[in-house]
Amino acid sequence: MEYRRLGKSGLRVSALSLGSWLTFGNQIGDDTARDLMYLAYDRGVNFFDNAEIYAEGRSEEVMGKILAESGWSRDSYIVSSKVYWGGKKPTQYGLNRKHIFEACHAALRRLRVEYLDLYFCHRPDAETPVEETVFAMNDLIRQGKIFYWGTSEWEAQRITEAHAVARANNLIGPSMEQPQYNMFRRDRVELEYRHLYTGFGMGTTIWSPLAGGVLTGKYNDGIPDNVRASLPEMENWSKKFGNDEGRSMIEKVKQLQQLASELGISAAVLAIAWCARNSNVSTVILGASRTEQLRETLTAGEHLEKLSPEIMQRINDILGNAPKVPAFG
Repeated sequence: MEYRRLGKSGLRVSALSLGSWLTFGNQIGDDTARDLMYLAYDRGVNFFDNAEIYAEGRSEEVMGKILAESGWSRDSYIVSSKVYWGGKKPTQYGLNRKHIFEACHAALRRLRVEYLDLYFCHRPDAETPVEETVFAMNDLIRQGKIFYWGTSEWEAQRITEAHAVARANNLIGPSMEQPQYNMFRRDRVELEYRHLYTGFGMGTTIWSPLAGGVLTGKYNDGIPDNVRASLPEMENWSKKFGNDEGRSMIEKVKQLQQLASELGISAAVLAIAWCARNSNVSTVILGASRTEQLRETLTAGEHLEKLSPEIMQRINDILGNAPKVPAFG
């Protein structure tokens, strides 16, 4: 397993990590969740991603029980949570000081840990001043309840504002962003955030490297209704199927499958390795519902050398969506 610095911080995170969205406390049983975490940890994964909204807190409870019973030294792994959607009442969501503190305390209880290594603001909050959020996160760091804080799916301008507030008040700004990034979703990570890497040393913990499974090729014949109902991110993809854009996308997936076959790997491994090939990606968060699935995707780091400049160009030629500014360095 390769370990990378989380942006300019000194924290070293495994290039591949394990997330619990949609699976822990929801689609899979607790025994399967334990098997997945043990497999990941044994293969060198040191980062486990979670959030208060995942299975309405049940995901954190499942992960917390596994961590508590694992016997793993607390200094050997990184665990995260995210704050924004804690409930439906006015004081149970958003990035105001009250909810940030109460959500952090609740996450600590559910995860059975004394501190969170990473704490993300899950979405921007238009109703809360950035200053309030930055001060609250800084206070949690000073209290030792979190070590690093970051954002998820924030616009670059708002992240810049957060750093400006932090610098003006001698506070700690966000260290990382968690955006969606895959072969079909490139512009935010490769273009919009470019100055965040160079100007503030931001790291990224990217999610959905397989575009909700589309890049594996399993939906080349369409997305079944039951899958659209169970996987929220499939709704947007399903709207594209059947039209010209959808047919073009599936044709690209088929070409990527052929390229992966030439390289002796699966389309899923190719897609994950492609994400990890970006030097501004600190870690690629993997999701899995079966150990066989995770065992395969965890091999992606072993195949990075296969993605030569020539192969990367072939991928760009297939996709036809490479940003004009060079994306990889």
